[in-house]
Amino acid sequence: MTRRTIGALALALALLGCSKLTLENYNKLEAGMSYDEVTTLLGQPEQCDDVLGVRNCRWGDEARSVDVSFVGGKVLLFSASNLK
Repeated sequence: MTRRTIGALALALALLGCSKLTLENYNKLEAGMSYDEVTTLLGQPEQCDDVLGVRNCRWGDEARSVDVSFVGGKVLLFSASNLK
């Protein structure tokens, strides 16, 4: 492997280790929190969809994720999959 490849792998591993997508952070979510409070806790979502005044956002991927539904900019519902 080249130094560049090793450096890229090390950076990727470091970023994965710094993930805010943890069970501890999920347990801090509460109904009524603002979008900004949630992004401070979990980071920026991978995707959000806005439909009829409801914003559904996902953090993570198919392997592990947190889904949050916002109405009026506040958390209404949230769920998690495969957090440890």
